[in-house]
This record gives sequence, structure tokens and C-alpha cells, in this order.
Amino acid sequence: MLKKIVVGISLTAIIFTGAVLAQADGHKPGAGVKVKPARATWNTGFFQEALVRRGLGELGYDVNKPKDLQNPIFYKTVSLGDVDYWTNGWFPNHDGQLPKGFYDKAEKVGYVVKAGGLQGYLVSKKHVEEFNIKSLDDFKRDEVKKAFDKNNDGKADLTACPPGWGCEQVIAHHMKVYDLDDHINPVKAAYEAGMASTLAEFKDGEPAFFYTWAPNWTIFKLKPGTDVMWINVPEIMPKESQMAGKDRMEVGGIEGAVSDPVKLGFVVSDIQVVANKKFTAENPAARKFFEIFNLPLSTINEQNTKMNEGEKSQKDIERHVDEWIAKNQDTWNSWLEEARKAAM
Repeated sequence: MLKKIVVGISLTAIIFTGAVLAQADGHKPGAGVKVKPARATWNTGFFQEALVRRGLGELGYDVNKPKDLQNPIFYKTVSLGDVDYWTNGWFPNHDGQLPKGFYDKAEKVGYVVKAGGLQGYLVSKKHVEEFNIKSLDDFKRDEVKKAFDKNNDGKADLTACPPGWGCEQVIAHHMKVYDLDDHINPVKAAYEAGMASTLAEFKDGEPAFFYTWAPNWTIFKLKPGTDVMWINVPEIMPKESQMAGKDRMEVGGIEGAVSDPVKLGFVVSDIQVVANKKFTAENPAARKFFEIFNLPLSTINEQNTKMNEGEKSQKDIERHVDEWIAKNQDTWNSWLEEARKAAM
């Protein structure tokens, strides 16, 4: 009788273990759940969105096509539960755009790229070294202005931001507070056209001076530390809207900076998934995937470059996702496994 009981327990244990392994491998915890994603209107975030959406699909979720939303509209919409998540939160940069009581209904989960949301000014490395350029203040020197003057107006030309962009306002603030209006000319033409011209000039050996942000194709084509260098602002003098992130305007460990730490003059943000709390509470597998999903900034820059070179249709982006997963299959499988375990 005892032998039968022991055998019965052993068989039960084997069956249970097998069931758990089967569930962990290929289990679809999201089966039957419809998901409503959103994404930002800037295309440098489209790749991350597509990867996360693919992951949720492999977990069994029925994921809708993402709804493109402006930042403040998304944050209000996700807190109401009308969309479930996006991968495009920039914090603390977006803090001022959150509705009252936001964190009662929504949350930030994990880090797509920690400290990945960089902004600042870069100068061709060759000319940083030639003129010993450390900060914007160096563009007050006559020999520097002359070298970077493209239109012979006596000012250094900066490839800047088009009218209406948030960075345009910060650059205008910098020109004023650092007394640079008579020394630097921010060129406000269409950004991609301006950067295409800057890249062509760089390839011809001419000086390059531009504003950019990351993730972006610009710092894949012009690599910090190799081709260009991040330079300082003279001192941290934030706009009112930047005050909450003042401590993150000077950061260390930035590859290709003229100093460590470097005073960027812009708030360095973490890129994070933002999701509705009710959705994450009811879907632990999705929440776990959000939590562990992360990408190197260089990977996003590389994909953004492909988009800039013409591979920018949704079909192209889905192909980029296929290619990334194929090259990183072990990492991808581990994320899915962790997400499945969270739902068990």
C-alpha cells in the first residue's frame, strides 16, 4: 500500500513538473486580453514600441495598432484607462506634462534606456582639439567664430531646432543668459535638412556645430568620441520649466564628452514604459515584460539611422524588429520566460 502511495506521489510530481515546464515554455498568459497601446508622435521611438508590442503578442495578448498621441494627451488618456501603455516616457522631462493625480492611476515601469534621453551641443572633434573648445563660451573667441561662420555674418552657425520645438526655446534661453546672441547664429531650418548639410560639411573636413538629442540617427552617423564631442554650457542656468530636473543637467559618464561630468544645459531623461495601473495589476506578465525590456542607446541610434535613410514604413520597422530578435534570440527568450513566470 505504501509503495503505491509513493509511486502515486512520484507520478503526480512528474506530471506537475511537466505541466509547469510546459506552461513556462510557450505559455500564453495574455490569451483573450485585448491591449490598447499608444506611441509618441516622434519616430525615434517607433522601434521600441514595435518590439514591446511584438513581445506582448508572443505572450498571447491581442495588441491593437498603437494610437499616436501627443505627450499631454497620452498621459491624461492612460490615467483614464483609454489606452494601456506606451514606451515613450521621458522623465523628468515629461514631469510637467502629467495631469493632477496621475500616479494614482498610472505608473512608470522599468527603463527602456536609463539616462538615454540626452540633449546638447556637439562639435567636430578635430576642431574641438584645434581650438581647445570646452563650452559655448569658446564661441565668443574671434578665431572660433570665424572657423564656424558659414554665411559670413560674423557669427558661428549652429544647426539648431525649427520654430515651435521645445529645444528651440531652450537654445534661445541659452543665447540670452550666456550672452551669445552676438556670437552664435542658431539656424532654424528643417532639422533633417540642416543635419544632412552638416554631415556633408563634416565629411569634407569642415567644422560641425549642432544641437541634437538621443536616441537619434545623428550620433550614429557622427559618433561622440570619434567624430564629434559633447561640449559644456558655461554654467547651469535652467529655464523655469527645467528647474525640477536641474540636478540632471550636469551628468557624468557620457561617452565622447569634453569633460566628465559635462554640463549639457538640457535635462537628461530616463526613457521608460508608462502604463495604466489597473492594466498592470491584472496582467503581471505584461508588467514584467515592461520591467525587464531594455535596449542599448546605440541599438536605437542604429535603427533610427535606417529610418533616416528611407526604411521608415511600418513594414520596414517590423522587419527591423525581426532582425533584432533573430540577432538577440537568447535575450528575447529570457524576457518572455521571465514574463511567463510572473503570471504563474
